[in-house]
Amino acid sequence: MSATTTFERLRADRRAWFGVAVVVLFLLVAVAAPLLGRFDPSRIDLLHALEAPSAAHWLGTDAQGRDVWARLLYGTRVSLLVGLASQGLALSIGVVLGLVAGYRGRWTDEVIMRLADVTLAFPSLLLLIAMAAAFEPSLTVVCVVIGVVGWAGMARLVRGQVMVVRELDYIQAMRALGAGDPRIVWRHVLPNVIAPVVIAATLGIAGAIMAEAALSFLGLGVQPPTPSWGAMIADGRDLSQLRNAPWTSLAPGLAIGMAVLGFNLLGDALRDAMDRKTG
Repeated sequence: MSATTTFERLRADRRAWFGVAVVVLFLLVAVAAPLLGRFDPSRIDLLHALEAPSAAHWLGTDAQGRDVWARLLYGTRVSLLVGLASQGLALSIGVVLGLVAGYRGRWTDEVIMRLADVTLAFPSLLLLIAMAAAFEPSLTVVCVVIGVVGWAGMARLVRGQVMVVRELDYIQAMRALGAGDPRIVWRHVLPNVIAPVVIAATLGIAGAIMAEAALSFLGLGVQPPTPSWGAMIADGRDLSQLRNAPWTSLAPGLAIGMAVLGFNLLGDALRDAMDRKTG
């Protein structure tokens, strides 16, 4: 399917417009956080703790008097950074191993796929918690852990696509003409499997944002004073605080929902636009 046809389908899909709008909005917020944030997100002011939203504090303050609006903006940076970095790592590992497994086959395929099966056998969240707990929590550890856990699904996806492409006539012709395997893989096989990889990566960013929020909620993610949406929800989970100051957890919860919805809708739109069967 041509790039023009894909773009035309995306333009006609309302989900794509909404998803792009949400993703661009969060990207702009992350970049402009120092300009939009009216307060230092880490500044503690106990005299103004749990203040309701007002002209001074647009989304109120938390239990330590920190501005929720400022922390929400800077938390966007953390969530997007984790989503993009972890998926970049998952792509790097999964695509390479999937290409090797699908193209080489035999014992290479068996070893890589059995390793992927072992990784997928564990519940993702449980595996994330176990790996994160084994190291000192930090932003780097969160990105690496989520990326390492996510490589297996990407590798299986790429392997399945490669096993179909490698049997096509023009690939067989390239082999008969004496083209080397690296040249065939990188110049002829990879371009034919890139579409599902892009779709999976877009959807994976949403999953990574959720995973980071879950780890931070449990105290295994980004550590204070760095703002994180999951940590903000954890700070406001006290029952009395939920009743009397719901804005402390409502704002980051809505941010997580919107970010995940935006990336998921964009991924769904890309999948439909790139689907050859509907061409």
